[in-house]
Amino acid sequence: MESQRPGGGPGEYGDHGDHGESPGATAAAGPGTPDDGGDVLAEDRRWTHDLWAAAFCALALLLLLHIVDLGRDTLTVPRSALWSGLALLLLAVLYPPRVTVGHDWLAVRGLLRERRVRTDLLIHIARREGIAQRVVLRDAEGHRVEVDPVTLAVNPLIRHELDRGARRSRESGLLRTGTSALDGLRARMADADAEAARAVFDASGLS
Repeated sequence: MESQRPGGGPGEYGDHGDHGESPGATAAAGPGTPDDGGDVLAEDRRWTHDLWAAAFCALALLLLLHIVDLGRDTLTVPRSALWSGLALLLLAVLYPPRVTVGHDWLAVRGLLRERRVRTDLLIHIARREGIAQRVVLRDAEGHRVEVDPVTLAVNPLIRHELDRGARRSRESGLLRTGTSALDGLRARMADADAEAARAVFDASGLS
C-alpha cells in the first residue's frame, strides 16, 4: 500500500482540471482512502468463499500427507513440520486477492500488501490475455493494479464504480487509451445477462 504523505486529508480531492501537473504533484494530493475518510462502497462478494476454498485445499493437503505418514508409520515431528509448511505455502499461493472500491479509488489487497489506483485519474486500461486474464489499471500517480475480469463480471457495484471513474478520467482528458478493454467487458456482460434472461424465459415457457 502506498504510504500517505504528511498533510493528507479529505479536502485534497480539489479540482483535477489542471492536467498540466506532473504525476508527482498529483500524488502529493493523496487519494481518498479508508485511512483518510474514503468509505468502502463495494467489495468482491466472492472473496470469503474463495478464501474458504483455499483454506480447505491447504487443510486437505495437510491431512492427506499426515494420513499417508501414519499409514506407513513414518510420521515424525520434523516431517509433520514439513507438511505444515507445505500446506501454508499452498494457502499463500491460493490466497485470493480482495478487491474493494470507494469513491474514486479501487484497491486490490493480496496476502502481504495492498495496491490502489485512483479511478478518476486513470491514464491506461489494458486487458492482459493468457491463462490468467487480468484487467490492468494505471493512474496518473504511477500506481498500478491488476483485476480478474471475472471479479468485475460478478460484482456489478465494483464494475459500476470503475466505469464511473473511467468516464471521469476520459472526460478530463487523462484516459486516452485502453477504454476498449472496459467497453469489451461491458459488452460481454450485457451478452451474458441477455443469455441468462433468455434461459429464464425458455425455462418458464414465456419465450
